[in-house]
Amino acid sequence: MGTLTPELLLHGYSVGIFPMSEGRDDPEIFWVDPRRRGIMPLDGFHISRSLRRDMRHSSWKITINRDFESVLDGCADRDDTWINAEIRQLYGALHTRGQAHSLEVWEEDTLVGGVYGVVLGAAFFGESMFSRRTNASKIALACLVDRLNQGGFTLFDTQFITDHLASLGGVEISRAQYHAKLEHAKARSASFTAAINSTPQDVIQRITQIS
Repeated sequence: MGTLTPELLLHGYSVGIFPMSEGRDDPEIFWVDPRRRGIMPLDGFHISRSLRRDMRHSSWKITINRDFESVLDGCADRDDTWINAEIRQLYGALHTRGQAHSLEVWEEDTLVGGVYGVVLGAAFFGESMFSRRTNASKIALACLVDRLNQGGFTLFDTQFITDHLASLGGVEISRAQYHAKLEHAKARSASFTAAINSTPQDVIQRITQIS
């Protein structure tokens, strides 16, 4: 692929492709352009009764961009990861430029879950998430969907669909459908860092009101 730059990385997202590596120790990076694309409809996030209950009683704290590097490390801390050293450095550079963001879940002072992704216009490209407590990644996603809705986003790209994402409302669409949504989102503006109350209790109340 040659040397990737933050500019080239953003250009890739703008035309519907994203980078991956075969593993943390593999220096090669390749572009991926799935025939079927995973997205999370921002008006279709599904919260189970048990998750709703957990969020109402949760003492966890939600932050954004408080510890981007640790979220990256948490996402890469698994046996099989596509985040190699160059990819980690590139997303760190995008974060410094305000074009990649993280959402963190804290149990007191311990990071127990999180998600990060890239922003382009009103599109959020979810890259990876991790969980160190039961439901931490589900609560992170619920809070992320709420933030995207509050900030005016129109597209939440999850790249692929897993059973975990499907259980929360994620769907697959065709490449052509995805490109249409991407073109619409790129032409709009949105704010990931808008000031909102984002405790699990605030989020569940808002999601309940619109669902």
